[in-house]
Amino acid sequence: MKIISYNVNGIRAAMRKGFLEWLQAANPDVICIQETKANFDQVEVEAIEKAGYPYHYWYSAVKKGYSGVAIFSKIKPNHIAYGTGIEYMDAEGRNIRVDFDDVSVMSLYLPSGTNIDRLEHKFTYMADFQRYIDDLKKEIPNLVICGDYNICHEAIDIHDPVRNKNVSGFLPVEREWLDGFMKSGFIDSFRHFNKEPNNYTWWSYRANARNNNKGWRIDYNLVSEPLQKNLKRAVILPEAMHSDHCPHLVELEFHS
Repeated sequence: MKIISYNVNGIRAAMRKGFLEWLQAANPDVICIQETKANFDQVEVEAIEKAGYPYHYWYSAVKKGYSGVAIFSKIKPNHIAYGTGIEYMDAEGRNIRVDFDDVSVMSLYLPSGTNIDRLEHKFTYMADFQRYIDDLKKEIPNLVICGDYNICHEAIDIHDPVRNKNVSGFLPVEREWLDGFMKSGFIDSFRHFNKEPNNYTWWSYRANARNNNKGWRIDYNLVSEPLQKNLKRAVILPEAMHSDHCPHLVELEFHS
């Protein structure tokens, strides 16, 4: 099963930039989208179906044009879970999950801490999300949480760790949370295969950051530990240019 995660920074804008043609070429079984910035009825869904994804599920924020997650799949899931049941999280459209026979796949868009209020909101979210996942894993041990976590885990995951140490996304408390979350039973699939520096998934639109590869790795496909034996490969796909993020892929192998 090939799974891609991609913060598209607006699905309609990405589609205008050739996202669907890219998707057909990349050909994942499942793609987790973050930051759709659109409701289902605002998107040309027939084009998504025509591209080979008849099963597409959307979970949008209450506020129009904000946040939102989606999952497109070639395979029909057994069940779709919209949101987490935690009201303030679900109002911002940040979680959707599809359950298949061998694995459940979640698209997550964790809040960014752009100011003091949002930072507090992010910390609350992180704590509640950890508890939610701790419970969920008892019921669903084979879980892949794909998405934009808005946190760099280690110094290797950011182009300038020294200057960014007081910037949200690389604060010690955020990194500590992500480290603890991974240690609660998840594998960072990309780092499982690749220990090299200069691998990023997001670049600022400012100062020619992408061309200079001055980026941050804030997007992850975290795979629950029982799936370690199924991990086949994980790569970042920086050549896709529909957003300020790029897609990242994990491939799992299941033997019947």
